[in-house]
Amino acid sequence: MYLHRYVHQFTIGFYFVLCLTQIQYTHAQANIKPKAKYNYLLYLPKDYDKKTMPYPVIIYLHGSSHRGTDLNKLKGYGLPYLIEQGKEFNFIIASPQCPDGKYWSSENWFDSLYTELTSKYRVDTQRVYLTGISLGGYGTFIAGMDHADKLAAMVPLCGGCNDSDMPRICNTLKTMPIWTFHGTADNVIPISETERIVKTLEGCQGNIKFTKLTDEGHGIQYLYERDDIYEWMLQWKRK
Repeated sequence: MYLHRYVHQFTIGFYFVLCLTQIQYTHAQANIKPKAKYNYLLYLPKDYDKKTMPYPVIIYLHGSSHRGTDLNKLKGYGLPYLIEQGKEFNFIIASPQCPDGKYWSSENWFDSLYTELTSKYRVDTQRVYLTGISLGGYGTFIAGMDHADKLAAMVPLCGGCNDSDMPRICNTLKTMPIWTFHGTADNVIPISETERIVKTLEGCQGNIKFTKLTDEGHGIQYLYERDDIYEWMLQWKRK
């Protein structure tokens, strides 16, 4: 009986240490990356100055063609494009720009952006969301893994994940609400990139919703015109 109790206590202790190690490993992924500060476009709701309440924030990550140092490039499609066309939103939008020759996973740009947004603006820190398309879809998954403790939900479009990051998906994103989209006819980033993430998260009972867009290719940026995507994101609060 005493041996059984000892084994049981040892097992619980070992499991706790293992979980703690996994959490520490997750944070280490972000910490070992060089810290960087990326320029970004900022959108504030039209009534921002008239109210005192905190606002949700959506961070939008662009695709590979918009990398560089000219923020106007970001207005070619996605959320910056819709803002440029006059569409209004009831949340703050931050659209950082990834430098040429880099990926969203190359550096830790998230911490500096998050710190600046939460210190300069009235941000509801329980309602910070991440979305991106193509290169930004990859960035959404990977930045989501690196900074899951600061995010409430994610919407990656036609993205994927590096092979080296696949083993930590369940440890970091199991409880993260995710709605991901991918076209079945995408010949730039194959749908299998999203499918393997979905399969992994479904295997560990993750909170993931997957919409396959039949016969759609890579250009699914029109999805940002759908209000239901924002309604879905905004329902979640960080746990």
